[in-house]
Amino acid sequence: MPRPGFVLEVDGSTPPLLFHSGEGFRLEKLPAGRSRVVYPAEPLAPLDDVDGAIRAALLAPLGDSAPLPDLLHPGMKLTIAFDDVSLPLPKMRRPDIRSRVIEAVLDLAAAAGVDDVHLIAALALHRRMTEDELRHAVGDRVYDAFAPSGALYNHDAEDPDQLAYLGTTDQGEEVEISKRAAESDLLVYVNINIVAMDGGHKSTATGLSSYRSLRHHHNVATLEHSRSFMDRHRSELHHSNWRMGDVLKAAGVKVFQIETTLNNDTFGLEALRGGGPLGMLQKREWEWTARDRAAFVAMQAGLGRLSPKNRRRTFQSWEAPYGVTSVQAGEVDAVHERTLEHVHAQHLVPVEGQTDVLTMGLPYICPYNVHSIMNPILVMCLGLGYFFNLYRGRPLVREGGVLIMTHPTPWEFHPVHHPSYIDFFEQVLADTTDPTEIEARYEKQFAEDEWYRHLYRTSHAYHGVHPFYMWYWGAHALRHLGQVTIVGGDPRAVRRLGFRPATSMADALEMASDVVGREPTITHFHNPPILMADVT
Repeated sequence: MPRPGFVLEVDGSTPPLLFHSGEGFRLEKLPAGRSRVVYPAEPLAPLDDVDGAIRAALLAPLGDSAPLPDLLHPGMKLTIAFDDVSLPLPKMRRPDIRSRVIEAVLDLAAAAGVDDVHLIAALALHRRMTEDELRHAVGDRVYDAFAPSGALYNHDAEDPDQLAYLGTTDQGEEVEISKRAAESDLLVYVNINIVAMDGGHKSTATGLSSYRSLRHHHNVATLEHSRSFMDRHRSELHHSNWRMGDVLKAAGVKVFQIETTLNNDTFGLEALRGGGPLGMLQKREWEWTARDRAAFVAMQAGLGRLSPKNRRRTFQSWEAPYGVTSVQAGEVDAVHERTLEHVHAQHLVPVEGQTDVLTMGLPYICPYNVHSIMNPILVMCLGLGYFFNLYRGRPLVREGGVLIMTHPTPWEFHPVHHPSYIDFFEQVLADTTDPTEIEARYEKQFAEDEWYRHLYRTSHAYHGVHPFYMWYWGAHALRHLGQVTIVGGDPRAVRRLGFRPATSMADALEMASDVVGREPTITHFHNPPILMADVT
């Protein structure tokens, strides 16, 4: 029986705590008597028969949807959209759950005589997936059957001939999505819910949309007033996507939603039994054996001998042995509510009260640096956008409190994936770090830049506006916090972000006392695996 997540009160016997720090790790002691650690739950048991669960979900859908075979017929136009490379993180070992679901849908389509089928990677404004990435997601059999004829491809949010404008919401938000998806007799969306933010109407309304639509919910006002992205009913981001979902339905876009959930088995269940190359990373520190400690020391030494490029390659090659915990299909809202139950069962950890200082170790990966570099903007987005928002109820840290993160934060960018990030960092952040000012003065210029558009459409670059959205993603945290400190980061890069650099955790805590006073309460957000704090 997996153990649930829990909160540990730090005392004199508590060993040093593991902090991820990019492609490396730190062991840190937190003050006894006023510190606590929020630990994630152990991985939930996976389904015994995943393929059977997929078939059952397609044949007995939720909500008012008919079974999938009843929706398929000869001569129809079928489109299957699927989540892109931005999740799960790290990527899962083959077979990817998307490939198993897609193959099941295609088998039913073939049996029904459907021969007009397109598969679309739902990128929104993310970079195009490579052939290897597409093969990993959909499987070799599906790729070889559809890609050569052009029936498997990346969504292009900048192709005016392949977008369909469907109208506006009751709040004037424009809805524009893939023309192929909009004009299909049925759109099947295949989703992975790794966190509570994913899925629902956000899948189609964001994943298959254009800048014209995205700007209505990926903006400072919306993101600053989302409390949090992981709580759909308190997230303005989700309210906007749900309104757009209503427009899709009114326009006749028929969506058959398929959502899957994974457990948090990031490093391997064998880790809990003392095995595996990353065994100690999924264990609680006081349970480390002598073998675990020796392995950690050896790993640290080995990483120290590698160049940054080789460390990056080593970590990016890791594939997590996630287990599938649920599959549900049918009407979007009914499916998503069931999905959230499974996500919460894995991730929610009850926490009483807020803290003065929140600490967290940032790992090497986020949704936007897969096979790439975690540049400073993405460090900010991961810490203040994603990890800060992994809560329900209230943030873990009080208003005016301090956030301390560990990450090397290199002044380094992937020139192919993140060209507009380079200019954003060098030009925009050199002028101002205020999200509202950035949005008003610079967004339109980057969003409409023809060179950025060209790179997005023809290379593997994120859209020109993408670094703006990553900065806005942290807008709620920026307004909420009194200070942000990064331990171990490049001081020049950290200062460019508007944060304070520190060489050690002790220094960072001393700096925090200037904001929250002496002897503050401290909470450590222990990850990965990820968790969601249910703060009362």
